[in-house]
Amino acid sequence: MALSFRSRLEHASYPWVERLNAVPRPVALGGLVVLLAVGILAPRPWGGIAFLVVAAFVGWLLFLTWQRLTLPERLMRTAVLVLAVAVAVVRIVPAG
Repeated sequence: MALSFRSRLEHASYPWVERLNAVPRPVALGGLVVLLAVGILAPRPWGGIAFLVVAAFVGWLLFLTWQRLTLPERLMRTAVLVLAVAVAVVRIVPAG
């Protein structure tokens, strides 16, 4: 019997989640802050790429936790994901 996409992704993500869980929280938060700072301060398109990395990370965590979240939590985390993608697009696509 073939596993669903969700099951395969959860299984593949398990070692990464364990590694992330082993990292001290301030270090993990610091890494995210550094990526956001690069996204804000770096020139185009590098700033947008940094925001895409943040969006991919948030999307991955959102996908893994979706079934356990309540509706308000889903809405807030989806809003953060949409905001990160929107900022990335604005930082990558040239104005004009």
